[in-house]
Amino acid sequence: MREDDNVRRKLIQLVLPLLLCVIPVLAAAAVAAAIERQAREFYLKNLTWMDVLILSLGAGLFLTQMLLVWRALHWRETSFDERPDPWLSNLAQASEWFPLLGLLGTVAAILQTFSQITIFTPQEIIKSYAPAITATGSGLFMALINILPSWLVPVGRDLIRALGGADAPQAPAATTVPAAAPATQRVAARPQAGADAGS
Repeated sequence: MREDDNVRRKLIQLVLPLLLCVIPVLAAAAVAAAIERQAREFYLKNLTWMDVLILSLGAGLFLTQMLLVWRALHWRETSFDERPDPWLSNLAQASEWFPLLGLLGTVAAILQTFSQITIFTPQEIIKSYAPAITATGSGLFMALINILPSWLVPVGRDLIRALGGADAPQAPAATTVPAAAPATQRVAARPQAGADAGS
């Protein structure tokens, strides 16, 4: 019986982190697959250098975070490896920049479109304007997938603890906040306007 518990615990501590690290990859693939085929084909045909920059930075950030998540879910004798936690927090905040980069790419593409307009029909303007949207899509997609790794660490740790038979971490004890002085006491403690503070 004791040997079964050890095997179960090892499986939970070694295999479960690997399975948890697959979740963001599958989620990113599911989001990409859920995009309508025509929209996905249009996007891929009209990639700009800003899209390439956003996708490259986003993929690099995502892979870095996933390596840190793997380390953060690793059990170290008595607890999890918490050394990656500050890095994960900072990198998750970096994902907030991707929608801004996408918006910048969209604005730049719109400006480029308008600078090329001479005498166009409305259909030609819309056709030349449409590729400007790809940068926004790239930024939103990279922001979405780069949020997932930081969420995965606390959820994964709790799941590993629960399945491994460990107790959930205790919440810190609540601190008591001293009650504020009644309003009449605060008013009485203030010097009166025009009164001499030295007397």
